[in-house]
Amino acid sequence: MNALSPGMHAQGKDEQVTRQSIPPSDLPGSRGEHELQKMYETEKRACSFYDRQMLDHLNSSMREFIGRQEFVFVATSDSRGDCDCSLRAGFPGFVRVFDEKTLLYPEYRGNGVMASLGNISENPHVGMFFADFFDTTIGLHVNGSARIVENSQLPDEFDLSDAMKQDLSVEGGRKPERWVVVEVEEAYIHCAKHIPLLKKLDKSIRWGTDDESHKGGDHFKVRFSRRDSDRSDSQPDAE
Repeated sequence: MNALSPGMHAQGKDEQVTRQSIPPSDLPGSRGEHELQKMYETEKRACSFYDRQMLDHLNSSMREFIGRQEFVFVATSDSRGDCDCSLRAGFPGFVRVFDEKTLLYPEYRGNGVMASLGNISENPHVGMFFADFFDTTIGLHVNGSARIVENSQLPDEFDLSDAMKQDLSVEGGRKPERWVVVEVEEAYIHCAKHIPLLKKLDKSIRWGTDDESHKGGDHFKVRFSRRDSDRSDSQPDAE
């Protein structure tokens, strides 16, 4: 999946790029989306979006936007295509943009399941969604290929900025256990129309805690549901 090259951008209304003028191999996106665009007659709209809003790298505005964000939603899938979407969060700019094709985000201590990392170890394709709920109500999609890098490997692979060196020197729950490196393949806007404008309030964060009262406990009563299910399974069938 590759965004249209910069040289293919439309120069004006009369010179708008059409699908017929673009070789099929150069179109971004999947075969499925192209087939549905044709079925639902949205090809012209989609092609305009590909041309005007999608890049195969992070431009300076995108890099600055990521540098302000405190969380990102990360979508992954395993080798069978089974999906997972998870939240990653930290202080503003915790996702570090190394260059226009590379970004890194830290993996902090969590529940130990390793669902996202497990998927990445089988299938490197990853989708990231940044949303600014507090100012612009703009979103940014970043799709690419991900890999896991241990803390000890990071200085050998990257010329670390002072901010990243500080990340590695932090002690306690805020210290990253490892990193995910994403090679950017697509980057494009999510419009502000339906992203809500929220008010940010102070919240004390207990980094790395296992205290259930700070983690939310069994908010969805899974343990009770599991007991009810087990009890139901153990009941003899009615005659």
